[in-house]
Amino acid sequence: MKIGELATLTGCPVETIRYYEREGLLPAPSRSAGNYRQYDTAHVERLSFIRHCRSLDMTQEEIRALLALRDCPEADCGTANRLIEEHLHHVEVRIAELQSLRDQLKDLQARCNGDGASQACAILRELEQPGPPPVTSDDCAHAGHLHVPGVHRRG
Repeated sequence: MKIGELATLTGCPVETIRYYEREGLLPAPSRSAGNYRQYDTAHVERLSFIRHCRSLDMTQEEIRALLALRDCPEADCGTANRLIEEHLHHVEVRIAELQSLRDQLKDLQARCNGDGASQACAILRELEQPGPPPVTSDDCAHAGHLHVPGVHRRG
């Protein structure tokens, strides 16, 4: 099948398929006489696996590790379990961070009644004040968890 068919079957955009190939998550397909990529059911299965991992917000490194286990059937299943346990911990940390963010935003919102000129806005006055210092890895280690670069998505 051609790349468009693979995209349709898996719900994955063509550019994302090409990206996964470049990153080595998806093996390069064979080529037809006309130099078209030719995918097979193994590509569909692997791409579906990758997409499922991405839907669980796993990083490329985590996906790569799970794919390696998948490709080596005699590997220890405990490795997959530990990876999921670590990922779950990162999700729990992120939930706590988002709950804290929600509380800060609610506090900020409670400062304003929504009436009046912006020059008297309590939200704007509060935002002009210095914020708390950024969280560092040392802070996180003391709080019982360690932030791993690339795992928490901050924007």
